[in-house]
Amino acid sequence: MSDLKITNLYKRYGSVEILKDVNLDIKSGEFIVFVGPSGCGKSTLLRCISGLENISSGTLEIDGRVVNDVAPSKRGIAMVFQSYALYPHMTVYDNMAYALRLQNTPKAELDQKVRAAAEKLQLTKYLERLPKALSGGQRQRVAIGRAIVRDPKVFLFDEPLSNLDAALRVQMRMEIGQLKDHLPNTTMVYVTHDQVEAMTMADRIVVLKDGVVQQVGSPMELYEHPQSLFVAQFIGSPKMNFFTGENAAKFQATTVGVRPEHLDIAPQGTWNGKVVYSENLGSDSYVYVDIGADDPIIVRQPGKATYHAGDTLGISPRATPSCALTRPASR
Repeated sequence: MSDLKITNLYKRYGSVEILKDVNLDIKSGEFIVFVGPSGCGKSTLLRCISGLENISSGTLEIDGRVVNDVAPSKRGIAMVFQSYALYPHMTVYDNMAYALRLQNTPKAELDQKVRAAAEKLQLTKYLERLPKALSGGQRQRVAIGRAIVRDPKVFLFDEPLSNLDAALRVQMRMEIGQLKDHLPNTTMVYVTHDQVEAMTMADRIVVLKDGVVQQVGSPMELYEHPQSLFVAQFIGSPKMNFFTGENAAKFQATTVGVRPEHLDIAPQGTWNGKVVYSENLGSDSYVYVDIGADDPIIVRQPGKATYHAGDTLGISPRATPSCALTRPASR
């Protein structure tokens, strides 16, 4: 088992608080994703779990054992970084075997673990190659394999796909998802700024802002039932539209939030404005409409948009959208 419990965790650099009263219960086998804007503390929190950063106050438990003062190498944790950090003069086999050699693992056991990890990650035929002969995705798989052979209780991933191109990111998302299926009792904690990675890979997402946990829930819980304007705006791509002032007053509210896919276009709608831009993506399109708000309203349409800059459109929210957020007007 590899339960992870964080209680009242603070991280300070001098008088500056980076993490503030973080409380999380992560169950064995869960895939947890930390998301938030740059500087929100998500990577710092990951480093506190790994032991690479000291906790200023609070407790961190793994399997019921407080590990605040336990060295990183003794926590049963393996970390995969944004940079592959492979030894360029070593073969794939030797890179994956390095940590086991340091632990004086018997040769037969070492070989079995390296080859089993290589099989899971489809690296068997590359074991004798040097890192320079591999693609970016293959190098990242080697970095993951190096972690797997240690048989960790907890995997930590710090934006491991950010250096890859779009096609490789899709492939690696699938491979990490398959890895999770191969290691059902291993807890995985993953930091990313990528909405798609968070929504497609996580069992639960932890949203942070300014070092404070804003909401924790499954991807669909956060998407369909955000508990704050920040979470509503942060989760989802493109972001949720917000209507304020007179545009929200029609609903007796100070703020109304509607997802782009929950708006319909009509000759006369709840709100009216002019098209400023449209994007055709093949399967669907985004139409940006200026209704006099701070930002253009984004409407998601299936198929190819036929609207052009300057066209006058009406837009209305659907009667029963699966996600709408309303902040009532004060009485």
